[in-house]
Amino acid sequence: MSSLLRFNVVSEAFKKRPIEVPSPAERPSEFFGKYVFDRKKMFRYLPAKVYEKMIDVIENEATLDMATADAVAEGMKRWAMEMGATHITHWFQPLTEGTAEKHDGFVEHDGKGGMVEEFTGKQLVQQEPDASSFPSGGIRSTFEARGYSAWDPASPVFIIGDTLMIPTIFISYTGEALDFKAPLKKALHAVDKAATAVAQLFYPDVKRVISNLGWEQEYFLVDEEIYAARPDLVMTGRTLLGHESAKNQQMDDHYFGSIPERVVAFMRDLEIQALELGIPCKTRHNEAAPNQFELAPIFEETNLAVDHNMLLMMLMKKVARKHGFRCLLHEKPFLGINGSGKHNNWSLSTDTGILLHGPGKTPLDNLRFITFIVETLMAVWRHNGLLKASIVSASNAHRLGAHEAPPAIISIFLGKQLSQVLEHIEDGTFEKNIGTKHAIHLDIPQIPELLIDNTDRNRTSPFAFTGNRFEFRAVGSEANCASAMIALNSAVAEALMDFRERVDKKIKEFSEHSDSTPQAELTQRAILAVLREDIRLCKPIHFDGNGYSEEWKQEAARRGLDVEASCPLVIDRYLDESSIKMFHKTNVFTRAELEARNEIKWETYTKRIQIEARIFGDLCLNHVIPVATRYQSALIDNVHKSRELFPAEEADRLSANNLSLIRQIAGHTCYITEHVAQLVEARKVANRIESGREKAIAYHDTVAPLIEDIRYHTDKLELIIDDEIWPLPKYREMLFIC
Repeated sequence: MSSLLRFNVVSEAFKKRPIEVPSPAERPSEFFGKYVFDRKKMFRYLPAKVYEKMIDVIENEATLDMATADAVAEGMKRWAMEMGATHITHWFQPLTEGTAEKHDGFVEHDGKGGMVEEFTGKQLVQQEPDASSFPSGGIRSTFEARGYSAWDPASPVFIIGDTLMIPTIFISYTGEALDFKAPLKKALHAVDKAATAVAQLFYPDVKRVISNLGWEQEYFLVDEEIYAARPDLVMTGRTLLGHESAKNQQMDDHYFGSIPERVVAFMRDLEIQALELGIPCKTRHNEAAPNQFELAPIFEETNLAVDHNMLLMMLMKKVARKHGFRCLLHEKPFLGINGSGKHNNWSLSTDTGILLHGPGKTPLDNLRFITFIVETLMAVWRHNGLLKASIVSASNAHRLGAHEAPPAIISIFLGKQLSQVLEHIEDGTFEKNIGTKHAIHLDIPQIPELLIDNTDRNRTSPFAFTGNRFEFRAVGSEANCASAMIALNSAVAEALMDFRERVDKKIKEFSEHSDSTPQAELTQRAILAVLREDIRLCKPIHFDGNGYSEEWKQEAARRGLDVEASCPLVIDRYLDESSIKMFHKTNVFTRAELEARNEIKWETYTKRIQIEARIFGDLCLNHVIPVATRYQSALIDNVHKSRELFPAEEADRLSANNLSLIRQIAGHTCYITEHVAQLVEARKVANRIESGREKAIAYHDTVAPLIEDIRYHTDKLELIIDDEIWPLPKYREMLFIC
């Protein structure tokens, strides 16, 4: 890219004005779910008995028969055609961490040489997309192409453009899961059954427990022309070189600040389209870094929330381009400023409306509250390494522990009040009144009293209790939430299954020695006895201090927590015997599926670093070095001309600065050239390794560090070389356009 083109691109970006977004005639509550075949539309388009059957399928996990599927397909087709749809697709989440779709028209032969618009239950329930080119980790050979997508009735179908989108699972011909949704649904089923069994110790009328998720999607916006002028952004999603600007986020003036007009127009357009697709958008604001923003919805059932997040990320990219932006979902697009996460706010609730992780007003409610808190701690303590493995990636590794995000050590923050409650239970003094908010009176006229939550927040904690839910803060911005939710819900299901088994055993023991004691009292005694055991056991996972400190890293290692920071090695936790046993017990993954997924994770890690290394080498040799050499030549020419014009002593004095710059440029360019050659050789050596795991380790240990090492020198050259000839848009031009 020429310097002239760079300046033209930046200049045009500054001139852009917001795109007008027409206001819908209705209020959001009226157009919410406009393009979703939700329960209202099911009630309207389906026969009464079919509607009742579908509700039974959705709420009670009843089996869907083909006759019902045919009737549902007919109703869906009528609605979809009225909305202008001409095609259908099974929309699924392969192990690429994106989404996939294959469109088919509503057309079949009519037997008379013409066509008829048709959509059957078989087409609704099942499709056969080619599975050969999707990652399978060795489960399927390349020549074994058959794979099946199967409708998930719990996630409503929707329309985008002219296509009816049907959320589905994706499995191999031999039945193994090749996606995120199938194991997620198994994990949610496991935690439902396990949590229901425990909840019934307190409330016998509970029939079902729902896992809830509220994600917070952070993202960056970059002007489209500037994005196109940065090959690294285009190919990798992040800037592989570039010196931070003099002003970035150090003034804290962007966080929660006034949203720029162009961005408000984008957000408004995005929200309207998201609401029409049933995504309950609620919150929008500026985030900490320049050009960084956040969108968050109302909590939903976890399976639906994951689908909505995947749909939203797809929508964000499309709407951003309409407004002249590119949406960056990479966890660390820019060095020196905050990266992006996707905090997963998770909780469990009953079909009777009880929030199991929320404190109550009676001793029984609070005993239930403590039970589910402690068993969540147990789950995270037992599988802290696995939970870390569920969120690590080549991109998220740049963010974790960077004094802007949680460290790469999983621990749980509870807050002072709840920590004290657990201490009281452990020493035998159960606190019956917990969780009540207290008032704080401010001596300021016109300001009412504030109700203060029973816990503060700890931004350095990767897994924090925030009053009535846990916030898994380590999840990356471009990740599929399902990965973290599969691990978390499975681990909690195992902990609750174990808890119920031990409580039942205690009840039986107490009953044998206390014939006259009421059953309710025996149950409470048994619950408290097991809780005391678990509180003592899971103490290592509880940490309310500064997660960024070096002292904590050392302390965490002493506690036996997983402190590994190498992404390829962290992935090993999926194949720990404790993980395999847990996933088998909850019926979420087989050993073969876990081994296959690890192969995919290692291969994905390798490819991400490999692509970065190739692009970085190209930028160094074809963009940075030529410009540096040209500027260096101009400086050398200036020195020679000074010697021709001035006496030697005066020429030396006048040329001293240029000579210093010439030496600096020579040092940096020589270092870059030599080490790019080393980078290429390191890639070649790593590529010859056959084991996917060992290859990923080699890329982590030898290739990735070289990129960061060389970057120091390219960024120094950016500060030295004449701004008029520097070819790539700089941070100040990328981050302050809006």
